[in-house]
This record gives sequence, C-alpha cells and structure tokens, in this order.
Amino acid sequence: MSERSCLTANAWVCPEYVRSRSQELLDATAQHVGIALSSVAIGLLVALPLALLARRRKGFAGPVLGLTTVLYTVPSLAMFALLMPVFGLSASVVVTGLVLYSLTVLVRNILAGLESVPDEAREAALGMGYGPWRLLFEVELPLALPALMAGLRIATVSAVSLTTVGAIVGYGGLGNLIYEGMDTLFKSQVLTASALCVLLAVVFDVLLLWVQRRLTPWARTSRTRRGGRRSRRGAAKGLDTAEAADAREAAGAADPSGNRTVKAG
Repeated sequence: MSERSCLTANAWVCPEYVRSRSQELLDATAQHVGIALSSVAIGLLVALPLALLARRRKGFAGPVLGLTTVLYTVPSLAMFALLMPVFGLSASVVVTGLVLYSLTVLVRNILAGLESVPDEAREAALGMGYGPWRLLFEVELPLALPALMAGLRIATVSAVSLTTVGAIVGYGGLGNLIYEGMDTLFKSQVLTASALCVLLAVVFDVLLLWVQRRLTPWARTSRTRRGGRRSRRGAAKGLDTAEAADAREAAGAADPSGNRTVKAG
C-alpha cells in the first residue's frame, strides 16, 4: 500500500495524514498544552494557600482535604456540565474543571511535604532570626520540594489526559480530533491524536522530573552518600572475610598434618 493511498484505505498508520493535516495537528496540540498547563498553574496557586491554611489551623485540615476529595470523585462529564451554566461554552469550563481536579493531589502533597520538614531545620532558622515568610520560602518550601514536585507531576499528567474530555464543549485540544475521528471512523486521525496525547504526558513528566532533580541537588547527594556508605561497609566486610581466610590458610600452613587444635572446654 503506498503512502498516498493510506487515506483512501482508512489505515490506522498514515504518514500522508500527518503531512496533509500538520497545521490542524499543531493547532490542536497548542490548545491542548495551553489548557493543561494553565489549569495546573492555577491549581498550584490555589493549592498552596489551602495547604498552608490546613497546616496552620488543624481545624481546617479535615474540611479542606474532604472537599478536594469530593470534587475529585465527580465524573469529568458531570463536572463540565455543571460548570457550563456559569462559564458557557468556553475554555474556562475545561480549565476550571481541571483546576478543581488538581487540588486533591496538590494540596495533599504540599501538606505532606511541609509536615515532613524536620523540626531542627525550623528551629535553626528561627534561631538565625528568620521571620515566618522567610522561613516558609527559604527553608520549608525548598525542603518540601520533592513531595510538591511529585504531586505536580501527577497533576500535570492527569490534566493532559482529562483535557481530551473538553471536546464535549469544543475545547479539548487533541481530544477534538479524537472525538471527530471516532464519529467518522477516521482511524489515522484517532491514532495520531491519541499518540500525541501520550507523548505530551511523557514529555511533561520527564521534564518535571528533570526540573525536580535540578532544584533538589541535595537529594542526589544524600543518595550518593548512602550508597557510598553501603559500599564502604561491603568493602570492609569483604576485607574482614579475606583477612579471616588468610588467617585460616596461615594456620593450615603452620600445622602441616592438617589436624585442627580443639580447645578443651
């Protein structure tokens, strides 16, 4: 089958579709990325104050976590339908829905990261004259970055996936192409758009993982040190074993008869 006949044959894999619809694919991808990233960014801006409120006032922790959990259980189609009377048929419906979904993961991870900060680090910072805001932004948040970034990665990948559902209001990015292709049984369009969604999720996850490693170099140093200590312990154990073997060989050489001396009890 030639490349130019794959469109006529409605093949799943069709390079000619990618070439002839490249602008359409680029526009859908740009819309998809814009909706996903803006929703995660807004979600992070909303989740940080909520997590700080839940940590400082324990009475708010239960309601905040409970409300975000309830929002996450609402099906995406129902969520977008409930938001349509407020925002109409616009991208705001999709962005707002994804923001509400991201709060569950982001609030919990930020709160867990802040609570994992050692008390010794806080006490040392306070002893050096750090105020509450300086303590938060220069000590607590940097130490909470691993948990925060883990939540951010999950929220981003989820946003890339759920953006496709926005096709029901006409703002689903690549989801628009997937739904259109399914309606018309256009196989290459469905497969290409789906593959691009998966690729976006993988790229964003790897990129955020790289950012996390760049922002937390002490985590790599800590792992390297632990590995070095284990290696040194293993080497020392091996050395002790080798020395014991040498001692046994020396004892055997000193007693050519091969008889062992048994100490009387």
